Amino acid sequence: ITMGWVPVLGTVCLAYVVENTVFALIYFSLGPGQIQGLDSPTMFGRFLTAFFFSAHTLTTVGYGNFAPTGIAANFLAAMEAMIGLMGFALATGLLFGRVSKPSAKVGFSEKMLVAPFQGGTSLQFRVVNLRSNVLIELEANVMLMTVEGPPGQLQRKFQTLTLERDRVYFFPLTWTVVHPIDEASPFFGKTAAELERLQAEVLILLKGFDDTFSQMVNAKYSYRYDELAWGARFSPAFHIDDAGQILLEVDQVGKFAPK
Repeated sequence: ITMGWVPVLGTVCLAYVVENTVFALIYFSLGPGQIQGLDSPTMFGRFLTAFFFSAHTLTTVGYGNFAPTGIAANFLAAMEAMIGLMGFALATGLLFGRVSKPSAKVGFSEKMLVAPFQGGTSLQFRVVNLRSNVLIELEANVMLMTVEGPPGQLQRKFQTLTLERDRVYFFPLTWTVVHPIDEASPFFGKTAAELERLQAEVLILLKGFDDTFSQMVNAKYSYRYDELAWGARFSPAFHIDDAGQILLEVDQVGKFAPK
């Protein structure tokens, strides 16, 4: 379900060819007289005929030009028909699951910034909706993960980060998520070297309601200590054209200007 469309279709086609080839070899090994219409002057021609008979049986098509006559061929054809029904049912279920499963496609800025904010500093990252689906009631949950403790007794520590705004009603353009770095923040007084020593990583979970599928969707991302840009500001990612329309430049979402 999580694979791309090309690998999925390639896997289905490969499984179809392999299964027909295996059954064709078994039909071929039964010898003449077991399958009506399997006669051919060459060995390769007999194998191709057995392959096509297998395809007819697997898909339960049956054009009438091939038919099993012996007990072994009939038993094998019955088994292949059952496997074909189960296999196509499984493939149909997986394809339906891919189509019906809603998922958010949210773009995150490449860097998380330590930027000026209301006379102090803050931790900021920017997100954008990469689909035309409308996301409403979008909520952000951000957590800091650090590795602390004496050598040999290291433990992971998780701390929830307070956000300047943890939700928006809808998500038409971009959203800059801001964590003010005040005295209550675990980032307060920390330097880049200290965050590296702690193996700091910021974990992000976005949850929203997809108005197209009428279902909840989520997106997750993380920033490591080496993905922080200190003292920078995000550059505008949208502008207004001559017709007065707001144009969002998705490839500029992560653009920032150093201090």
